[in-house]
Amino acid sequence: MAFTRFAPTVANQKTTRTVGRQYQSLVVMLLISLGLLGGVGSRLAYLQLVQGNRNRQLAENNRILLLPKRPARGTILDRNGKILAGSRLSHSVSIWPITLPEADRDRVIERLARLLNVPTEAIQSRLEQAGYESTQSVPIARGLSPAQAIAVTEYSAELPGVRVEAEAVRNYPHGDLAAHVLGYTGEMTAEELAEHKEEKYRLGDVVGQMGSESAFEPLLRGVWGGQQVEVDSGGRIVKVLGEKPATSGNDIHLTIDLELQRAAETALGNRIGAIVAIAPKNGEVLAMVSRPAFDPNIFSTQISDEQWSQLQGKNYPFLNRNLRTYPPASTYKIVTTTAAIESGRYSPSTVLSTYPYITAGGIQFWDWNRAGFGPLGFTGAMAWSSDTFFYQTAMGMGEAPLIQWSRRYGFGQKTGIELSPEESAGLVPDESWKQEALGEGWYQGDTINMSIGQGYMQTSPLQVAVMFAVAANGGYRVKPHLLKDNSESKQWREEIGMQASTVEILQQGLREVVTGGTGKALNVPTLPPISGKSGTAEAPPYESHTWFGAYGPTDNPEIVVVAFGEHSGGGGGSVAAPMVRQVLEAYFKGTSLAQQ
Repeated sequence: MAFTRFAPTVANQKTTRTVGRQYQSLVVMLLISLGLLGGVGSRLAYLQLVQGNRNRQLAENNRILLLPKRPARGTILDRNGKILAGSRLSHSVSIWPITLPEADRDRVIERLARLLNVPTEAIQSRLEQAGYESTQSVPIARGLSPAQAIAVTEYSAELPGVRVEAEAVRNYPHGDLAAHVLGYTGEMTAEELAEHKEEKYRLGDVVGQMGSESAFEPLLRGVWGGQQVEVDSGGRIVKVLGEKPATSGNDIHLTIDLELQRAAETALGNRIGAIVAIAPKNGEVLAMVSRPAFDPNIFSTQISDEQWSQLQGKNYPFLNRNLRTYPPASTYKIVTTTAAIESGRYSPSTVLSTYPYITAGGIQFWDWNRAGFGPLGFTGAMAWSSDTFFYQTAMGMGEAPLIQWSRRYGFGQKTGIELSPEESAGLVPDESWKQEALGEGWYQGDTINMSIGQGYMQTSPLQVAVMFAVAANGGYRVKPHLLKDNSESKQWREEIGMQASTVEILQQGLREVVTGGTGKALNVPTLPPISGKSGTAEAPPYESHTWFGAYGPTDNPEIVVVAFGEHSGGGGGSVAAPMVRQVLEAYFKGTSLAQQ
């Protein structure tokens, strides 16, 4: 049998160009698959190993986030229930860092900075302080204008993690009235936040920065609340899961009387100085004015460093001059009289000749009128404020009784008012202090100067008011306070241990100051009988300081008022006494506070 040989077709031929070609597609598909798997795997590895924690948090927080709710701050009211500090509605902007994608971070920050007119660095600093993985909202700006709030809301789709919310901000309806009593509020700095970590404050918390806002912060602050919400990856709320209402801070009543405060502000006017009024029986502060002042409303929203510097440069408006110290001048003769009689060196009936000057250690110490007043007793010396009379009592008893009674009256120590961080203790000088501070001993001239409230003696207007209260209430040092309290007066005062005869001399002398001495500006028919004392303190090379303190009615005192003019020039009887009269006229024109 013959076999036919067929030539192979092209399809069945194998050459070096066709060997393995049937596997080529499989190899390509395999390589592509491996590449895809590798890419996906590496991405999964990155997401799990590098960003696993963030994404776990984000995934969890896609279900639940805490939307914190700031508590409303307690209202500050005067003694009669009139609002001194309250709240008004405003808007704020905050960011949830955990819902702000890293890829969008710079764009969102830049857009937000333009809308809010806030430096990008400030926003970045806040986010870095909180941490980009934080699930808590980070406040960026407060006190937004309506236009800003609308603009941020309109761009919300382009601002993942950003939210606008309504909030209550501090409002002071009377502007700068009682500014130093009330103080102001502001956001905590990073340093303050670290310092108060144990008190559970949060980034962006607003706290009292001075005055009553700071002193009564624990009462006013309230407790945060919040909502548990379900959000999507863009930070948009899907569902509210639960809510814990914020607890508002407590309302507090101060001892301040708004109308009397207003009268004191008017009396002081634009002078640099202070006026304080207290109840002599229990130390309630009825009015407290310091000039220059400031409007605390400017701190209810953010304030720039430039604005802060401008405010600080205007004669120190944040200093409460009622709590700063100065030479008390002749108001201090209340202490000198007390020390002289209580020392046993002089009797209440003592009469001394007065002179144009006396000489001690080769130095001439002049009387203020450069002529003297002839023979005077304690009450006459008080009425005419004779310097040479009190020089002689100081030389006769020495410095020890002056120092002892100065301290009993409360000088050289804080009064105990709630504004303690702002209060100066003042200075009652003695030999040890002088040796340490000046490197020299105590001279008789130091005692002479001290007897008329000059030299190194330093007291505050509030301390001087406490001194006048001792004479007014019959020998008790009161503790000034601002928080209204219905406790009995005895809880706010202590006896300083002077004899009844000494109290009587003081009261007679202070009454004579008004009826026929340097305080006749208060001897007017619009007032009941008033007692008081003037003072003029030298302060070279500047103008003198002026003082006047008074209480009334003389027979049953309800109010003590002290006015102080810083470098005002003139005399206490001509400059400070008319201010005191205005305050007393406002007080006695209305219902007595003692009957409320």
